[in-house]
Amino acid sequence: MKNIDLTGQLICHGDEEIAVVMEFLPRHVELTHAEPGCISFEVNQTDDPRVWDVAERFRDADAFRSHQARVKASAWGRATSGIKRSYSVTGL
Repeated sequence: MKNIDLTGQLICHGDEEIAVVMEFLPRHVELTHAEPGCISFEVNQTDDPRVWDVAERFRDADAFRSHQARVKASAWGRATSGIKRSYSVTGL
């Protein structure tokens, strides 16, 4: 099996988007950590309060794809769908 890694940034355009991330992120992290195949998952606000560093590692492509599908249908996915993301995925 090959680990799948996603790294990058979530980039908010203003205070409203920052507030959305702050509201929905704790539950998103909790649910992701509980997913089968999640090895690590971190989303940390940088020195720029509009920018969040994202680092995810999943056991394999199936676990990563399951995570992506769950996120798309989740409250987090709906609430943050308009927030800019700049991600790179390796291992797929």
